[in-house]
Amino acid sequence: MGDFFERIVDVEATGEEAGPLAERMVDWMVSEGLITREMSGEGVYSTTVDEGYEPGPDWARAVQGSAETGWQPGPVAVLVGREYHVGGQGQDEADSATCPRCDAKTVIIDYPEEFEADEEAWRPFRHGIAAWKETGEGSVVCPACGASVPVTEWQFGWGFALGALAFDFWGWPPLSDAFFAEFRRQLGHRTEEQSGKF
Repeated sequence: MGDFFERIVDVEATGEEAGPLAERMVDWMVSEGLITREMSGEGVYSTTVDEGYEPGPDWARAVQGSAETGWQPGPVAVLVGREYHVGGQGQDEADSATCPRCDAKTVIIDYPEEFEADEEAWRPFRHGIAAWKETGEGSVVCPACGASVPVTEWQFGWGFALGALAFDFWGWPPLSDAFFAEFRRQLGHRTEEQSGKF
């Protein structure tokens, strides 16, 4: 059956901003009754943390419609640090990347003909992402226009995002559009939303 998650990735926070911003967002969610300060590892399968904040008494305010009777969501894990994030199940590469300078699209996984990444197409992005994770800076030369573009500026296909701050909602009913909008307002940054299964 597996465990499902919804993730909100801040795609603008720097590595230096991520920690203080995470604390501020946790404070806000606690004040709204969405989570508590109690921690649990039950049902948390995030990539870089193994515990999250237990849901609060008013967690249902964040989900679409009224929550089912008896539904108890899992913890909310907060991931701080430069990382790539993937949705879906078993995905590890982006399916495409679009250059923000010339709008040329690099196809990395040619669905539906292929289900594996083209290693030659993905290699420069993998190296750029690795450099960004380590130093905060990494770039990829566009094969179409030749511009060297910071890896954080490329527009990756659905379900793949780079960010120094993310929030995993484990086992929650679908989060509402109103909640996503308020979350972005509180962050003050653009976000990408993902869902998937572990």
